[in-house]
Amino acid sequence: MRAVWSFWSKPYLAQRSSTWATPAQHWLSWILSLETARRHLPDTALYTDSAGANLLVDRLGLEFREVSTALDDLADQDPGWWALGKLRAYELQTAPFAHIDSDVFLWKALPDRMLRADVFAQNPEYVEHYYHPQCLEDSLAAGKGTWLPIEWRWFREQGPGQYAPCCGIVGGRNVAFLRDYARKAIKMVEHRSNRRALGRFEDKPGHMILIEQYFLSACLGYRRESAEYLFESWDQATNPFHAAQLGFTHLIGSAKKDEWIARRVEARVKKEYPGLFARVPRVLAALTRGAEIPSRAPVQS
Repeated sequence: MRAVWSFWSKPYLAQRSSTWATPAQHWLSWILSLETARRHLPDTALYTDSAGANLLVDRLGLEFREVSTALDDLADQDPGWWALGKLRAYELQTAPFAHIDSDVFLWKALPDRMLRADVFAQNPEYVEHYYHPQCLEDSLAAGKGTWLPIEWRWFREQGPGQYAPCCGIVGGRNVAFLRDYARKAIKMVEHRSNRRALGRFEDKPGHMILIEQYFLSACLGYRRESAEYLFESWDQATNPFHAAQLGFTHLIGSAKKDEWIARRVEARVKKEYPGLFARVPRVLAALTRGAEIPSRAPVQS
């Protein structure tokens, strides 16, 4: 199974490292994410844009089997929709894959039940706690000619008690299903009338999970597809015992700003990947200077 990462640089460059404990942590996390996963999934691919390839490959020195700059086609998109790069990467896959967020570390191989699944994700999340689909629907209702896919409308009619997949890791063998889901999710943002209506939508970053995760659940339900989960629940996913048992770390939310975790990540990378660790300052220097990150040609395997 192919291990896939995505990096749409526009949202990152718009906010820089404000979600991390230090400016270096984002790049250290990238190193650890790739290097831990490639032990178990050696067929690696990065989907990014020209600026992202320059930062991650040319400057940081990460080695993927394949690098695509296909995300250059997102240049005119609103960076508030930060997961569009992930969705575009899903859409471009033609074989079974596991998309891994750059803040996810695979200390152990994924269980066989995951690798055999048509669709898998990290864990189910209880919709009522985190998701507010009515907000997006209200914004679209205020516009003319807006579009919502049939899967979304069907899912909204199913009532309470719904779950949505956390996509810290997501993928599977039913690539046709995953590509179709991703294409429709992207269309929800790129549709001309939707784009005009959602331009007024507040807190795009906070509600991006509606487009990526809530809609995935809608597609699964509508198509009567099941998902295999690494963890049975959010509580289990955030339980250090269960995470250690499965050899899986996801630095989600406030964990990125935890100074103790940051020191551990830094020490680990410095000890195990000193060559890559030594290259982090050149990435930070390029960003600190504010120089334009040069474009580059796509690198293929």
